[in-house]
Amino acid sequence: MSFGRKVLEFYRGLNFSEEGMPDKIEVMLPMKDREIRQFNELFYNKYYNDNEKRIFLIGINPGRFGGGITGIPFTDPIHLEEVLKIRNTLPKRYELSSKFIYSVVKEIGGPDIFFSKCYMTAVSPLGFMLKGKNINYYDNKNLLEKFENKFVDLLKQQISFGANTEVAFSLGRGKNFDFLQKVNKQYQIFRRILALPHPRWVMQYRYPARKEFVALYVNQLNKF
Repeated sequence: MSFGRKVLEFYRGLNFSEEGMPDKIEVMLPMKDREIRQFNELFYNKYYNDNEKRIFLIGINPGRFGGGITGIPFTDPIHLEEVLKIRNTLPKRYELSSKFIYSVVKEIGGPDIFFSKCYMTAVSPLGFMLKGKNINYYDNKNLLEKFENKFVDLLKQQISFGANTEVAFSLGRGKNFDFLQKVNKQYQIFRRILALPHPRWVMQYRYPARKEFVALYVNQLNKF
């Protein structure tokens, strides 16, 4: 089974909603939609139809305008159509993290090259909303306590797809990196985890210097 088929099977099996969410938190389950499943089939069968090992880029959890709607991490409907050439009827709205990541994709040589060496995921592969707004898995103490072991298990499952276990990158230098460092120390999943600034942080707080951060990403990824 190819890397891509393993990913598709993994996402089809995800369902947090049955386990009872704390504090009225909603879960984004884009793969429940038939059209989204078709987008994912096209994407993973095109770019991951092999058994090569890849560097894991591990974000926080999908946002409602990016991976939370397309099912593909850090990919909004506009980049899905314009860069990946997967036509879709989703609302065409840019998502900040997606804009940054696809700038990196462009600079590293395009999607064929980027996805041949990188696999994008998150500590929680599913996104969360509270009162209509995104929340991060670490923002809610009850959420983290309830699902911490599940997050670890899901990460371990993804390693079996074909991870380059020499290194992984935390997308986020703060709480996300702290969590991944703690998990990695306990379970020794990767030889080391390095941190990169989160794409949304760059676009929201360091926008004039965004090209420098894109170059940082490219430089770090090209070392491996």
